[in-house]
Amino acid sequence: MNDKSLDLDSYIDAAGSALGLTIDPAWKPAVRANLEVSLKLARMVDEFPLPDETEPASVFRA
Repeated sequence: MNDKSLDLDSYIDAAGSALGLTIDPAWKPAVRANLEVSLKLARMVDEFPLPDETEPASVFRA
Protein backbone atom coordinates (compact mmCIF):
# COMPACT_ATOMS: atom_id res chain seq x y z
CA MET A 1 0.00 0.00 0.00
CA ASN A 2 1.46 3.40 -0.93
CA ASP A 3 1.00 6.83 0.66
CA LYS A 4 -1.65 7.78 -1.91
CA SER A 5 -3.90 4.86 -0.99
CA LEU A 6 -3.36 5.61 2.70
CA ASP A 7 -4.47 9.19 2.08
CA LEU A 8 -7.59 7.97 0.26
CA ASP A 9 -8.37 5.51 3.04
CA SER A 10 -8.02 8.30 5.60
CA TYR A 11 -10.22 10.55 3.47
CA ILE A 12 -12.88 7.85 3.15
CA ASP A 13 -12.87 7.32 6.92
CA ALA A 14 -13.04 11.06 7.63
CA ALA A 15 -15.75 11.75 5.04
CA GLY A 16 -17.81 8.81 6.26
CA SER A 17 -17.50 10.02 9.82
CA ALA A 18 -18.38 13.61 8.89
CA LEU A 19 -21.48 12.39 7.04
CA GLY A 20 -22.47 10.01 9.82
CA LEU A 21 -21.99 6.96 7.58
CA THR A 22 -20.70 3.59 8.65
CA ILE A 23 -18.68 2.09 5.82
CA ASP A 24 -18.39 -1.69 5.99
CA PRO A 25 -14.72 -2.66 5.60
CA ALA A 26 -15.73 -5.08 2.83
CA TRP A 27 -16.97 -2.11 0.77
CA LYS A 28 -13.86 0.08 1.23
CA PRO A 29 -12.02 -1.26 -1.85
CA ALA A 30 -15.06 -0.45 -4.03
CA VAL A 31 -15.45 3.00 -2.45
CA ARG A 32 -11.72 3.67 -3.00
CA ALA A 33 -11.93 2.51 -6.64
CA ASN A 34 -14.90 4.79 -7.28
CA LEU A 35 -13.13 7.72 -5.65
CA GLU A 36 -9.98 7.10 -7.72
CA VAL A 37 -12.02 7.17 -10.95
CA SER A 38 -13.88 10.31 -9.86
CA LEU A 39 -10.61 12.06 -9.01
CA LYS A 40 -9.07 11.02 -12.34
CA LEU A 41 -12.04 12.45 -14.27
CA ALA A 42 -12.02 15.64 -12.19
CA ARG A 43 -8.29 16.04 -12.91
CA MET A 44 -8.97 15.74 -16.66
CA VAL A 45 -11.65 18.45 -16.52
CA ASP A 46 -9.47 20.70 -14.37
CA GLU A 47 -6.48 20.38 -16.73
CA PHE A 48 -8.50 21.18 -19.88
CA PRO A 49 -7.33 24.61 -21.07
CA LEU A 50 -10.01 27.23 -21.66
CA PRO A 51 -9.30 30.66 -23.11
CA ASP A 52 -10.19 33.66 -20.94
CA GLU A 53 -12.85 34.79 -23.43
CA THR A 54 -14.82 31.54 -23.17
CA GLU A 55 -18.50 32.17 -22.45
CA PRO A 56 -20.66 29.86 -20.36
CA ALA A 57 -23.09 27.65 -22.24
CA SER A 58 -26.73 28.69 -22.40
CA VAL A 59 -29.24 26.88 -20.21
CA PHE A 60 -31.16 24.08 -21.91
CA ARG A 61 -34.61 23.21 -20.65
CA ALA A 62 -36.66 20.35 -22.09
